[in-house]
Amino acid sequence: MDDTGFENYAFSKEILKALKDLGYETLTKVQEEVIPLALIGKDIIVQSQTGSGKTAAFAIPVCEKIEVEQKNPQVLVLTPTRELAVQLKQDISNIGRFKRIRCAVVYGRQPMEIQKRELRQRVHIIVGTPGRTLDHIERKNMNLEEVQYLIIDEADKMLDMGFIEEVEAIIKVLPTNRVTMLFSATMPDRIQDICKKYMKHPIKIEVESENPKSENISQVYYEVEENEKYNLVTNIIYTQRPNSCILFCNTREKVETLFEKLKQQGYSCGSLHGGMEQRDRLDSIQGFKRGEFQFLIATDVAARGIHIDDISLVVNYDMPLDNESYVHRIGRTGRAGNEGTAITLVTRNEYGVLHEIEEYVDYKIRKEEAPTMEEVEIGKGLFDHKMVPSIKIDKSEHLNREITRIRVNAGKKMKMRPGDILGAITTIPGISGNDIGIIDVQDTCSYVEILGGKGELVMDALQTTKIKGKIYTTKKVSFSRI
Repeated sequence: MDDTGFENYAFSKEILKALKDLGYETLTKVQEEVIPLALIGKDIIVQSQTGSGKTAAFAIPVCEKIEVEQKNPQVLVLTPTRELAVQLKQDISNIGRFKRIRCAVVYGRQPMEIQKRELRQRVHIIVGTPGRTLDHIERKNMNLEEVQYLIIDEADKMLDMGFIEEVEAIIKVLPTNRVTMLFSATMPDRIQDICKKYMKHPIKIEVESENPKSENISQVYYEVEENEKYNLVTNIIYTQRPNSCILFCNTREKVETLFEKLKQQGYSCGSLHGGMEQRDRLDSIQGFKRGEFQFLIATDVAARGIHIDDISLVVNYDMPLDNESYVHRIGRTGRAGNEGTAITLVTRNEYGVLHEIEEYVDYKIRKEEAPTMEEVEIGKGLFDHKMVPSIKIDKSEHLNREITRIRVNAGKKMKMRPGDILGAITTIPGISGNDIGIIDVQDTCSYVEILGGKGELVMDALQTTKIKGKIYTTKKVSFSRI
């Protein structure tokens, strides 16, 4: 990292190491504005669009401020969708990995008991959707008496989805001497009222969206009849030949129809919509991020839930239902300095909506003519060579390369405690407490992270090292996405 980056701040060596391994170099505009204020405990209202780097803007300073030995949660992050909650949990866990920060995620359509069991552990940060978070509070599964930071992410989206009452109910049970940070792409009156009611002399930060007007995104539209959309899209795919592409539809039925058509024609694709089981949704997102398939057909559930830096093409197969959806959809491409293309298919009776979008983003979207048959035939020949997906390693996997996760076949039912495992492993020659990450003791087993590439050393030694006077079976396990 250079002199214009994160090393200008007095961050701990654990946070700096994580940032370096994750590829963070220089601060975005929103990070430059937010981080200094968050570090000194100011309430902040941030108006910025997707892709501005706001997750790191709040995650880095709160991870720096966490007291690791404190048992009860110190940070609560509220976010509107399950996909975004999982994304934030992963991002926060990555930043706090070497500081041993534990982050839990709670959302609907996952068994309460699984989440309740995790919340009984030492958890520093909770990320949750409003409904499920309030449910846990009412069941007394969360102790929020020591929360020092409340982060409200995508506040306008929570308003749109009808979650604001739950958000207010949660705020009312939190300590009043906390720091509150609210992030929103827009500032409707109801959101402003919440800021006035629950924040203390907040500092407002406005970061102009760099996405819709960015030179990194080429925005075009094609005029097409509804029944000709599929043929036009396949021709565009042949001529554009994107490495990674999201096609947005307005309904889950349209997603499934388009997915089946593309799949039958041999395209490497996946689908994502709100009617899918949660595990299937997460698998689709993870598979797309890893490059296991080239095309993701999705409803707007993906517009704010996927943060991938190298999506080269976004296609609005259906015209977005509102102006903000357009901004968030096209914000999936042209990220992190990469170039991208956003294509919108417009039927003749949708020109009024198109003009409204142009006024909203203050950008004249260029009309394109359909590709010629000659261009399509040439593209087909070239496209065939790109049908094999290229597997990508995401930031988490890169970070985890030097971390080994070990499963110890003993847990709470055998009176195992984190200190027992820590004490045993630190007796191994060449291993100190600094080499041991998060220790997670569950009912029947325990998980321990070994840092610094010393996993094999610990694995070998545990074959003859006693924990609480006994040798337990151990094995290496992979990192869970959640």
